[in-house]
Amino acid sequence: MSLDRSLPSAAPATEKPGAAPTRPVPFRGSGFTHRPHRHVAPLVFAALLILWEIGSRTGFISNISLPAPTEAAEAMADLFRSGMIWKHLSASLFRLTVGWSLGTLLGIAVGLAIGLFSVARAGLSPLVSALFPIPKIALLPLFIVWFGIGEGSKVATILFGSFFPTVIATYGGVDNVDRSLIRMGQSFGLSWSSIVRKIIIPGALPAILSGFRISASIAIILLVAAEMIGAEYGIGAYILMAGALYAIDQLIAGVALLSLLGLAVAWLIGRAEKMLLGWRI
Repeated sequence: MSLDRSLPSAAPATEKPGAAPTRPVPFRGSGFTHRPHRHVAPLVFAALLILWEIGSRTGFISNISLPAPTEAAEAMADLFRSGMIWKHLSASLFRLTVGWSLGTLLGIAVGLAIGLFSVARAGLSPLVSALFPIPKIALLPLFIVWFGIGEGSKVATILFGSFFPTVIATYGGVDNVDRSLIRMGQSFGLSWSSIVRKIIIPGALPAILSGFRISASIAIILLVAAEMIGAEYGIGAYILMAGALYAIDQLIAGVALLSLLGLAVAWLIGRAEKMLLGWRI
C-alpha cells in the first residue's frame, strides 16, 4: 500500500475538550511533479490562430504585411500538391541530422574529457570559453572557403554551432554530480570506469539532455542561415525565395515548417528524457 493511501486510514488523534478541531494534512511527497495538461497547448494555439484570422478578415491586420492563416495554409497545401515539400524537407533533415549528430557526439566526448581530466580542463576549457561567444553564422564564409559551397560548409556550420552548447552542458553536468555518491562508490571499491559509467554519466544526463534542447534550437537557426547561401533546396532556401518574391503567405508557410520541425525535435528529446531519466520519478 502506498504512503498517500495509507495516511487517511491512520487512526485520528483524540481531541481535547475545547480544542480546535484538527484536519488531516494532505500528502506532499510529489516533489513538485508537473501534472500533464494535454489540452492546454492546442487550445492556446487555436485561440491565437482564430484571433489572427479574425484580425485579418476584419482589416485590423493588413493582409499585405501579414496574410491570414488560411492563406498560409493554402500555400502549404500547394507545397504538398507540387511535391516540393519533400525535396525541401529531405535536404534540410539531412543537413540537420548529420551536423547536429556529429556536433553533439563530439561535444559529449570533449565535455566528458573536461569534466573528468584535469589536463583536459586546463587546456580545453579556456578554448571553449573563447570560441563559444563567436556568432557561428559569421564563420560560414570561412567554412565555404574550406569545404566549398555544397553540403560540407552547411554541415560544418551546424556541427560547430551544436558542439559548444553540448560541451558546456556536459562538463557542467559532470561537475554537478553529487560528490558523496562518488566517494561512496570509491569506498565500495568500484573501479574508475564503473564510477564513470554508473554514477557520473547518469548523474550528468539531465544536464546533457537539456544541452541537447539548446543545441537543437541553435542547429535549426544555423540550418536556415546556411541554406540561404548557395542552396537550391531546403526550408531556408524556400523562405529566401518567398521573401525575394514578396510572397508572404509562402514565407509564413516556410516558418510554420520550421516550427513543426522544432516541435518534432523537442518531442524526440522529451521521449529520450522519459526513457533515460525515469529514475528521477
